[in-house]
Amino acid sequence: MVQTWWELFWGFFVANILGYGGGPASIPLMQEEIVNHYQWLTTEQFGDVLAISNALPGPIATKIAAFVGYQVAGWFGAFIASFATIVPSAVALILLLRLLNKYRTSPKVKGMTLLVQPVIAVLMILLTWEFGQVSTESIGIWQTLIIAGISLWVMTKTKLHPAILIVIAFAYGAFVLPHFM
Repeated sequence: MVQTWWELFWGFFVANILGYGGGPASIPLMQEEIVNHYQWLTTEQFGDVLAISNALPGPIATKIAAFVGYQVAGWFGAFIASFATIVPSAVALILLLRLLNKYRTSPKVKGMTLLVQPVIAVLMILLTWEFGQVSTESIGIWQTLIIAGISLWVMTKTKLHPAILIVIAFAYGAFVLPHFM
């Protein structure tokens, strides 16, 4: 059990300490640790956890950590995974805030932050691609494209909060989709 606790700590620590920019940047790293490295969840299960985490208030990474930690090792696992997600970033923030504030106008610091953004974008695209593959395998290409198209239109053309869109998708999946499968 100590091995499992250590793996939980290390997996979430690595994903969140390297997740520059917070939740969105940490998600692909968490997915790598949770699904590919430790195989605690499948890609489909991770997508479900991510969707639920997006629909609930609060930081996404913390909710994912608590859920996966609980699934793997109960309440203490949830605590360890949450601790590994929150504390290293908080400590780093406290220690480095003054230094970053002092050099925030530095061309080198600006260059570092600008060059990290394309890497994060690629990670998010890969994560989206993997979720798209899982979706097409489970509900088919046409349903996936229709839902994706409607979601894109709603998010770009209306002011509907994404959490409401997620709840609508949950309801569609629970009440409408089973009649077509």
